Amino acid sequence: MDGLKTEYTAAYLFGGIGGGALGFEGARAEYMGKIAKFQNICSIDADPVVCKNYEKITNGGKSIQMDLFDRQQYTDFFGKEPAADWHEATPWDIWQAFGEQVPDVIFTSPPCKGFSGLLPEKSASTKKYQALNLLTIRGIDISLAACRDYGGELPALFLLENVPRIMSRGKKILDRIKATLQKYGYVVNDETHDCGEIGGLGQHRKRYLLIARNEQRMSSFVYKPEKKPLKTIGDVIGKLPLPGDEVNGGPMHRVPMLQRKTWERLAFIPAGGDWRDLEKVEFEKYRLEHAPRAGAWAVDDWNETGRTVTGGAGVGRSNGLSAVNDPRTGFKNGTHASIYRVSKSDEPAPTVTGAMRPNNGSLCVGDPRLNERESRHPGVYRIVRADETAPCVTGTRFGSGAIAIADPMLNTRSQRYPGTFRVEDWNESANTILGQTDVQCGAPSINDPRLGCAPRSGSYGVQKWDEPATTVTGSGDVHSGSTAIADPRIPDHNERCVMVIIAEDGTWHRPMTTYELAALQGFPSHLPDGRPFQLEGCSDAKAREYVGNAVPPDAAQGMANVILMAMVLSSIGTAFTLSWDEVWVAPSEKEMPQLVH
Repeated sequence: MDGLKTEYTAAYLFGGIGGGALGFEGARAEYMGKIAKFQNICSIDADPVVCKNYEKITNGGKSIQMDLFDRQQYTDFFGKEPAADWHEATPWDIWQAFGEQVPDVIFTSPPCKGFSGLLPEKSASTKKYQALNLLTIRGIDISLAACRDYGGELPALFLLENVPRIMSRGKKILDRIKATLQKYGYVVNDETHDCGEIGGLGQHRKRYLLIARNEQRMSSFVYKPEKKPLKTIGDVIGKLPLPGDEVNGGPMHRVPMLQRKTWERLAFIPAGGDWRDLEKVEFEKYRLEHAPRAGAWAVDDWNETGRTVTGGAGVGRSNGLSAVNDPRTGFKNGTHASIYRVSKSDEPAPTVTGAMRPNNGSLCVGDPRLNERESRHPGVYRIVRADETAPCVTGTRFGSGAIAIADPMLNTRSQRYPGTFRVEDWNESANTILGQTDVQCGAPSINDPRLGCAPRSGSYGVQKWDEPATTVTGSGDVHSGSTAIADPRIPDHNERCVMVIIAEDGTWHRPMTTYELAALQGFPSHLPDGRPFQLEGCSDAKAREYVGNAVPPDAAQGMANVILMAMVLSSIGTAFTLSWDEVWVAPSEKEMPQLVH
């Protein structure tokens, strides 16, 4: 017990925004009443933005900006020579970054873009991405050289985290890394695992992990962390503010702007589905169109009993009797097809026959040449108002002087139902309930007082788009003034916007905010300074990239817990303990001496 050590150090290469560091910082191991933990020495990364955010997320942790490319890799990746003030990182630079101490653990999570299946094979094989992939080897080489040359010993444990496809696309690189570590005396194990199960996350996250144990410094086995039950998406983001609430959720909680057609596609994809489900949608079922009830536009048979006459009678307005096939035209079965025919002035005429009148085949024409002339009677096609004196009554037919009238009695006739457009009084008994659903043909309205207040004039006011606005007040709100607008700007299909379209399952199918994605990745809801979790100095798209590239803190903590316990046991000389868990890094396979009795 005298040699029991309770504080261990960790350093991070390509540390990003600090997911791995957060996990190691929160890890704990208890043995014989003592608690062991990790202290983070530093993180090294080439991106100044992630270095700045690392220090905010880890509450003052040290992040050092350092480019780990060698000169040739830099030239291959950027396609140009580096600037005059650039210099190639050396083991001495790493040693200084480590604070001139050998970390107990080095955790490296190098760029994975060149290994990822998201990058086409052709692009992955270019000099640019091969240079990026070689950072995996260079980071290990110069950090081990720094510890060996300046510290006189090597880290107890070395971790390499990346995408699973590194095992195929980066096989040659991994072979070189394993050979290097084994040469330095490490026992190496590599495999894929689900970070979601290690950290109890709300996501499945398959990753590659190489773990190398220095047998001289660490005698105890490292056991695999226990698998935890996965959370649902709702378990994680259900506790967060509603999307779009940037006051309580911070700037990363804004709803992404998508093209209108993308919102529509999302609404059609069922929960758990993807773009392939769009091929199954019967889009003709979802067109916006008028679907009148049965009987509308019906023409009743002259020889049949008519249907019910309703108060909303009108062709197309209801299913009541409104049109009939009247046979009283005098036409016979053999009547010429051109009877009463009116031809267009701009099209060829049908055959000219010997008929002399329009009603037996003689043509008529829609003649547009009705031009004003001095001899024309001033009363031609004249319509007189009901409240003015009529002109002289002549004996001519309509169109040559006989007058017409604008008759207002259509709306005042005595036969019209008295309940049309009626507004009932809240405090009185209602009139008879009819079968009509339209207020203009008898269905009543009500002056409902249940607003819960006595709003002033203008409350709930909707202003016109093309008119000046009312005065803007300090208490402007839709409940207390005209602060709503009839906005005609319906987005075009390709226009980006935020829309709420309720899908058939009754939910809003929407993209997750960056804040929600960070929560699913295991980052805390708030920064140490009390602000909602956020990344500074980058666009929302770049923030999503940083979050997606990060090691989930909860998964890192699950790994760090078992590593800590192995280190504590090694500090007191324990090489083996019984455990239900599977050994993660077994001892090297050496020939055991046989005992002869």
